[in-house]
Amino acid sequence: MTKERRLPSGKILALILVMFVVIMFSFILLLELPIQLALLTIWFMIMAVGLYLGNSYFQMEKGILKGIYEGMGAILILIAVGALIGTWIAGGVVPTLIYYGLNIISPSIFLMAAMIICAITALSTGTSFGSAGTAGIAMMGIGESFGLPIYLVAGAVISGCYVGDKMSPLSDTTVMTASLSKVDLFRHIKSMSYVSIPAFVIAAILYWIVGAVLYSGSGDLTIAEETMAGLASTFNISWVMLIPAAIVIALLVMRMPSVPVILFGALLGSLWATWFQGYGFIEAIQTLYSGSSLSTGIAFIDNLLNRGGITFMLEVILLIILALGVGGLLQSIGALEVIGNIFANWATNTGNVTLTTMLAAFFGVFFGGAAYVSLLTGTKITEENYDRLNLDRSLLSRNTEAGGTVTTPMVPWSDGGVFMAATLGVSTLAYLPFFWYGFLVMIITLIYGYTGKFILEKEKTKVEKENINEQTA
Repeated sequence: MTKERRLPSGKILALILVMFVVIMFSFILLLELPIQLALLTIWFMIMAVGLYLGNSYFQMEKGILKGIYEGMGAILILIAVGALIGTWIAGGVVPTLIYYGLNIISPSIFLMAAMIICAITALSTGTSFGSAGTAGIAMMGIGESFGLPIYLVAGAVISGCYVGDKMSPLSDTTVMTASLSKVDLFRHIKSMSYVSIPAFVIAAILYWIVGAVLYSGSGDLTIAEETMAGLASTFNISWVMLIPAAIVIALLVMRMPSVPVILFGALLGSLWATWFQGYGFIEAIQTLYSGSSLSTGIAFIDNLLNRGGITFMLEVILLIILALGVGGLLQSIGALEVIGNIFANWATNTGNVTLTTMLAAFFGVFFGGAAYVSLLTGTKITEENYDRLNLDRSLLSRNTEAGGTVTTPMVPWSDGGVFMAATLGVSTLAYLPFFWYGFLVMIITLIYGYTGKFILEKEKTKVEKENINEQTA
């Protein structure tokens, strides 16, 4: 006799949340075990709850597979970016960016410049991961050469990367959010601009002030000079090294698919390593898979540049797969449906609608571990509330990105958090207090929601417009 399936109650949802937090922090902080093992344990915890509620194992297995499938786009990008990082270091692209950056950028404005450069790169390419793996690594090397705190530099870099990930029409998350919200892409971007532009300007000013205070202009440039000397002695530094970056950016601006373009850029990097950096062809191709291995004689530059390759991303990919499985399990046992019902009762005005959408999106990041999951939870859990209150769907798309996209680098086990920590060499909790753009986006979004500012008027349908024209004729 089969057991009747029930939806989880509020108490059971609270129990899942508490157990999730206890397991996660016990494994990480007390037992010092990998996050991957914590997530695998959480699988079994949610499955036990699901069986208690009358779900079969096979139903939950389908939920796991569906959750993983929904995040496969991010996994493919991670594989491509890992290959790109390895060959662009070996081919001299990233070292040349660091070298020129040390020549051009003033230390006192570096933090602001790092944010702006990463933002331009991300806006042009539509990928925060690709921007962090190229321009971001270069900015980390420059910042550390200037003697700036590395966690502060990472905060500025990630802030810039997520400006583009959130606002670029080439970004997969931007396109996906507009699609899920049933909003025109450029209307979605217009709606976000009311939040993102002031957040970007305020963050840039804050990074400029802090940089000017930390580096008054009398700082020691010895480390920067040693870095330039080390790079020049190890790599062939020339503007020619930047051609692969220019080609990749141009192809992405032309809206070519991200994964093949990034992989093509990785192949160009291996060719540059062969033609200009003295690598053998097989050795250069190997950096696609295993990354670069070199010695400049400067410890922190070696730590920064000895990375990349597909193998560099394997632990990150495993973590994301397990996190996506958690999100799929929660959906299969009906947890998202119950949360949607709770939020519907609470969402009675624009402020509460804004907050519930951000919470629903953050729920996807925290439990699902990926930006894609957050976009699904943010839109699908709360979309009916906007229609009920006659609010424009562009508000839904804007609030979903504010609670989902920009919060992914804030969660240590999410795809964004793990990737940024691994790529930049700074733990999520270390850079988190300095990810000012992300916090400003959330604060400004909530202010708009509760004050009613910049809430776009709902677009009328074609039929409604025809009726209005008939009445006024």
